[in-house]
Amino acid sequence: MATPYDIIIIGGGNAGFAVSKIAHAEGKRLAFIEERDFGGTCPNRGCTPKKVLVAAAHALDEIARASVHAIEVEKPKLDWGRLIARAQDMISFIPDAMASTAGKRSDVYRGKARFVDPHTVEVDGVELRGEHIVIATGSRPRPLAFEGAEHLVTSEVVLSDPKLPGEVLFVGGGVIAMEFAHVLQRAGSDVTILEVMPRLLSRLDEDAVAALRKETESLGTQIHTGVQVERIQSENGRLRVHYTLRGEAHSKLVDRVVNGAGRIANVDGLNLEAAAVEHDRGRIAVDAYLRSTSQPHIWVAGDALANSAQLSPLAGYEGNIVGHNILHGPQKTPDYRTVPSVVHTVPALASVGLSEAQANEEGKNVRVTKNDMATWFSGKSYGETTAFAKVLIDKDTDLILGAQMVGHRGEELIHVFALAMAHGITATALAASHFAFPTFSSDIKNLL
Repeated sequence: MATPYDIIIIGGGNAGFAVSKIAHAEGKRLAFIEERDFGGTCPNRGCTPKKVLVAAAHALDEIARASVHAIEVEKPKLDWGRLIARAQDMISFIPDAMASTAGKRSDVYRGKARFVDPHTVEVDGVELRGEHIVIATGSRPRPLAFEGAEHLVTSEVVLSDPKLPGEVLFVGGGVIAMEFAHVLQRAGSDVTILEVMPRLLSRLDEDAVAALRKETESLGTQIHTGVQVERIQSENGRLRVHYTLRGEAHSKLVDRVVNGAGRIANVDGLNLEAAAVEHDRGRIAVDAYLRSTSQPHIWVAGDALANSAQLSPLAGYEGNIVGHNILHGPQKTPDYRTVPSVVHTVPALASVGLSEAQANEEGKNVRVTKNDMATWFSGKSYGETTAFAKVLIDKDTDLILGAQMVGHRGEELIHVFALAMAHGITATALAASHFAFPTFSSDIKNLL
């Protein structure tokens, strides 16, 4: 007989923990299912350890620009093995700490969940029955189908291997590829990126991406777009990647080939058919309240949602909405219009709201401001080689519709624009605000 629960949560990442916090506070009986490490990808195998490597890349970048400040230094030497060990040490406590929290809120089951029927989930031979079931299983690397794809490794290997590869090739020019390219290139690897699409980061603003690509190539990273990878083969302990570019056949011999083609919802193996959950190739159909369109007691949050950005804070936000709606009925819906995101390259690419292309597609009446801030006093003071900003302002309402920045501490300044958008602060009012001078923030009024 299946053990009954008010809520079964499949997946122990940010989304699942957000649901559990709300439901536990209301005294609901919960079951938590996790097949790997509690905390999910971000803190254990993704953004948290990656940020340690990005911080090292920032330090190397500062050293490389020391001469701008009349400082002469010797070429730095990075101990990659020690850096990896530092990152792993910093996150080592997370799985046990998160598992402990889960255990205080719920019954914990370890293993892979599989639907038996719309209300029943089986994990390692044990059946659980839930009044509500939350799918918060996160994402996984997008599988690539070409000969020799089994030679691909994921970003998890980059984050854990203490040996720095001499030559690295990324298949795919997504966020993961760009971020690691900036780390690895500065660490001493030769990096190549092959992207099948006509340009990198196709969902982001074209001008901002162009500025980032130029800076990335200035480091020595080779970037090719419009590429078709044909096969990967082993050759004397290394890997040869065969690809076609503009109709011509090419090949490159490297030490490591990384899957940089992004991630997809991790719902394979859930046996969604048994639950009668409507989906298309793993993309679960949900309504505005994040419920399955075919089974309204089944909810989806976090990276398992195929149509929202795969951002850790966003997973928590969606989990909060699901938790509230389970307890109080379908009331809340997510609003993604003012969610900022950052590509953690060095310099970073930060964005919020609409890109210029999206605004044009929606027929918005916009005023677009573009600025190269590398020539500004603040940019020159810090020796910035790339400092780009674009802001979109609605001509009819004076409200900010979107902003994109590369460099100039954009990973921090973007939150000012996000705050203004979330609270209806007009461009005129923002430009009239007071900022300490001289700071990067004080340049905001000149971007409007």
